[in-house]
Amino acid sequence: MLSNKLWLSGQTIHSSHADVINQSFFIFLSAGAGGWSPLVSDRYQWLEVDLGERTKITAVATQGRYGSSDWLTYYLLMFSDTGHNWKQYRQEDSIGSFPGNSNADSVVQHKLQQPAIARFLRLIPLDWNPSGRIGLRLETYGCPYTSDVVSFDGGSSSGLVFRSPVSRRTSRDVVTLKFKTLRNSGTLLRAEGRDGLGFSLELEKGKLLLLKQGRTSASEPRRLASLGSLLDDQHWHHVAVERRSSHLNLTVDKHTERVQIPAEFSHWDVEQLSVGAVQGFSSQKSLVSKRNFQGCLENLLYNGHNLIELARNNDHQVTGNVTFSCAEPVSVAVTFTGPQSFLQLPGATASSSGGVSLGFQFRTWNKAGLLLTFDLPQQGGVVWLYLSEARLRLQIHKGGRALLELTAGAALNDGQWHSVEMNSKRGRLTVAVDKEEGGSAQASPLFPVAIESHLFFGGRPAEDTSHECRNPFNVFQGCMRLLTLENQNMDLIMVQQKQLGNYSNLQIDMCGIIDRCSPSRCEHGGRCSQSWTVFHCNCSDSGYSGATCHSSVYEQSCEAYKHNGNTSGHFYIDVDGSGPIKPQLVYCNMTEENTWMVMQHNNTELTRVRPSPGVKQHLVHFDYSSREEQLSVAISQSEHCEQELSYHCRKSRLLNTPEGSPFSWWLGGPGSGRIQTYWGGAHPGSQQCSCGLQGDCVDPQHYCNCDADRMEWTEDSGLLTHKESLPVRSLVLGDVQRPGSEAAYRVGPLRCRGDKNFWNAAFFDKETSYLHFPTFHGELSADISFLFKTTASSGVFLENLGIKDFIRIELSSSTQVLFSFDVGNGPLEVLVESRDPLNDNRWHRVRAERNIKEASLRLDDLPVATQEAPTDGHFHLQLNSQLFIGGTASRQKGFRGCIRSLQLNGVTLDLEERAKITPGVQPGCPGHCSSYGSLCQNQGRCVERTNGFHCDCSLSAYTGVFCQTEVSASFKPGSSVSYTFKEPYELSRNSSALPSSIYSDMTLRGENVSLSFRTNQSPALLLYVSSYYREHLALLVNKNGEQDVRLLFEGHTQNTEKKNMHTNAIITVHFRHIFSTFSLIVFVSPESGDLDPDLARLASLGFAGCLSVVQFNTISPLKAALLHPDTSPVVISGPLVQSNCGSAGSANPYAEENTHHLSGMKWTSQLGLRDITIVVLHSVQLTGTTKRCTFVCHTGFLKVSLV
Repeated sequence: MLSNKLWLSGQTIHSSHADVINQSFFIFLSAGAGGWSPLVSDRYQWLEVDLGERTKITAVATQGRYGSSDWLTYYLLMFSDTGHNWKQYRQEDSIGSFPGNSNADSVVQHKLQQPAIARFLRLIPLDWNPSGRIGLRLETYGCPYTSDVVSFDGGSSSGLVFRSPVSRRTSRDVVTLKFKTLRNSGTLLRAEGRDGLGFSLELEKGKLLLLKQGRTSASEPRRLASLGSLLDDQHWHHVAVERRSSHLNLTVDKHTERVQIPAEFSHWDVEQLSVGAVQGFSSQKSLVSKRNFQGCLENLLYNGHNLIELARNNDHQVTGNVTFSCAEPVSVAVTFTGPQSFLQLPGATASSSGGVSLGFQFRTWNKAGLLLTFDLPQQGGVVWLYLSEARLRLQIHKGGRALLELTAGAALNDGQWHSVEMNSKRGRLTVAVDKEEGGSAQASPLFPVAIESHLFFGGRPAEDTSHECRNPFNVFQGCMRLLTLENQNMDLIMVQQKQLGNYSNLQIDMCGIIDRCSPSRCEHGGRCSQSWTVFHCNCSDSGYSGATCHSSVYEQSCEAYKHNGNTSGHFYIDVDGSGPIKPQLVYCNMTEENTWMVMQHNNTELTRVRPSPGVKQHLVHFDYSSREEQLSVAISQSEHCEQELSYHCRKSRLLNTPEGSPFSWWLGGPGSGRIQTYWGGAHPGSQQCSCGLQGDCVDPQHYCNCDADRMEWTEDSGLLTHKESLPVRSLVLGDVQRPGSEAAYRVGPLRCRGDKNFWNAAFFDKETSYLHFPTFHGELSADISFLFKTTASSGVFLENLGIKDFIRIELSSSTQVLFSFDVGNGPLEVLVESRDPLNDNRWHRVRAERNIKEASLRLDDLPVATQEAPTDGHFHLQLNSQLFIGGTASRQKGFRGCIRSLQLNGVTLDLEERAKITPGVQPGCPGHCSSYGSLCQNQGRCVERTNGFHCDCSLSAYTGVFCQTEVSASFKPGSSVSYTFKEPYELSRNSSALPSSIYSDMTLRGENVSLSFRTNQSPALLLYVSSYYREHLALLVNKNGEQDVRLLFEGHTQNTEKKNMHTNAIITVHFRHIFSTFSLIVFVSPESGDLDPDLARLASLGFAGCLSVVQFNTISPLKAALLHPDTSPVVISGPLVQSNCGSAGSANPYAEENTHHLSGMKWTSQLGLRDITIVVLHSVQLTGTTKRCTFVCHTGFLKVSLV
């Protein structure tokens, strides 16, 4: 509720032109006549109201001038305590302007989000009715404001000391105050306990620091928090410090930071509170600042005690030397807001000696900008004083060249006030920054440096376009004050009143600098930097991306990495996406059908117990590489977690009996864990081991093997799978001190599989169906991600409405996704268009983000689309309706299809649970192979699962999660693998039992044979295939290191012609027969006398080298021998060792074994009615890399390809 109205008729009114105030202006709003209208309608007009005393202003209302076409459409509000040093009022920290009227009669009222406390109010017109003039009737609302004020002069004796009663003990302390100052450093407050232990609040470069001081003066202070910025602006700032038992809350203005109290303060109490003076703290040195506080305080309260009032009443608890008023120095600043800003001052007062002496102070965030320029007398050139790379530079130009250059200072864009002095006397030119602290530069020019007529600060008029005078540097955006020329202050109020100099686009008697990095809008540790108008977040090394470092660059689970096509390895996992939990490094094991996330701790090895003398129990604590919150979320969002727990024992009991007290136990679960008295493989609370549950313990009278207390070594091992009890935090082993007792333990890493969020999906089968959830809260930053698949060409994925604001993501056409929202600045849209249709019933990923800096939209792997947000505009997204998924509140334009893994600000919405109770929506969504089937390589087959898919590698010569891992083996001369098929009559008799799809059609049209090899042996037999029809195929390397192919049909041998192998060709063999039934023998001489003598001798030598991914149609004999020897028709002879020798990474050009290639051989021969032409693709060479050999046998011909 608004307080009493403050009628302007009782106050003092000032205007930018005092003689144009219409005295009838003081009529109440809507009272009839009058209003304010200046003679000139431009942006240099203002209306000032003196309320007579400081007042709490809660609202303002405006109306146009009575009976006219004069009204304001936009305006600014300024407030001040003294009539100087104005401060612009901003809604939401960003919106500086207020909407005005649309006619002369209606009243538009604005409630101030934060009441303004001031004596003076100034209204500045920004825009008005284009068909009229500036016109205004004004009314303010508020109530009287009272306060107790005290000022400190910064001297050693200026301060207050409050001593707390000795008997007082409390776990909560509260200090609140307001302060204003022009100094950017100084000790504001200190709280001291016993032995000097305490806290202090200190200003350092305009920021308020909370520091902890140790018990001795030699101990270094420790910074606990930093809050606020630009606090040296001579405006009131609110500070509150609240101490509770375990933490501190520090508040500066509207921002609060929670700080954990160091452990040494657990029993700490305030004994003395010092305000303003450094020496009041047990004579200890200043923590940061070397100066006392200089400025004013008001309403200083400590635990309800008004310390200023106690000091005024000479209360014995408060001592000090202060002044009970606030004397404020007048410092008129000027703000350069943009490209057209400049300040022109006369230089006629310059010294007659021909020199110049000037000075000023400035503050800015920009690295570059023109500070000052003037012409030298008699066309001697132009002086430019400017910032470049945050350093001060001076150049004197004439005729297009630089006559002189000087540089001084560094890092001058830090937002602090910096002083500049320029002196030219007696032929010596000096430029100094921050006096002795910042550095200076000197030169002795051969020409006089003086001002011809005018000084220009910040820029030059646009009409001043002569070549020498044109500004070659960036415009200055920032503040200046204390401008002096020949040691005389320049009166900027006279400039404002048009009585001195000239100016354009300036804000006079105020510094409009804003710290856009305080508080920092950069999330997750992103580093904030800024210019005058914008801020930038450096997200490098943070693990997050985007304009505000909001979105994680990592996936939320190993499952997600797998479906990006990754294989086993270490990955960073961000379990809550854009949430506050940091990424963690885990191992993702993708070698099995399930994908496991493995989180290690400091000891996963089997460890012998070494008891300590005199200690009955052996305690072991496990430290995990992941933090507590990371472990907790990872466990909760996994479908299954497990951890191995084993105890190896020899006369060392474990759990005793279910009725007795256990000798040992473990602690598991969140935090430090809860005591658990069951062992791996048993149920929680059972006080049993796995053998007790299964009934096969070595002693049936006990429920653990170790409880049998035998002299023989035994063990109790198993998996802990109750997620609420994981991970294992500690082990307590109790029966380890008896003579003869020995034990060892092992706690494996925590392993979790299945991402409940990744596959959480719902199917919307109607345009009118939808799911609804509570209102989405993403006021300052919001990210939304999900996957969808559909056959429809349009539909709304998500919508949430407010009174005026909204947020929506929709499929606007079959190739377009649209992200739109409104935070009060009007609708903003971000569109991404795909070349390919999106209604192809395949999964597509959408990621949308909106923050105060920009909005972005990403679709699949297409380039991200962005739209910048207004620099000065609304940025709070205010929603109040339910969140609709798959539809809208109007039930129009609903989405038909599947939505999966929907996350808002890193939190997954449980679509499946909500779909179970919602008509028209079905939980889950099958059909993943259409999207992920391409991940299955090398003839691997995608198989659908309820939640996801897996690759079936049974018909592939490869293995692995995506059938991407080569199956290789190292052979010795005596090694062999033989794979035998059934005879023809068996095949025809029992076709239902055929071992492979190659026999599903007895009229075979062809065979495919492929392999990779590496060897340094020549000659060598690589492959031998024989049929029951006395037909053979042999692949060999001859004694010259050449590839050779031998074929035998119906007892006739085809010998190849050997030629130099330097030209590429193709081997093609035409024949009428196929290999109906085989005995396939790999890399060994067959026990048969059917071979020709040369081939038999070669086979007897065996093969030494590496063979990999051997495949005959859908049969993989080498894979069967290595991975399934007991269930496959294989015979293994000699040593056979599985290795990675066939992978590309294992190739070594300097190793003994080398890879062989086939190139350029051609043979032509005549054999009865069969014309046989053989052309070999590659010759055999020693290169050190694996090559692929592929044979394709078709009806009537054999094709051999070696790649």
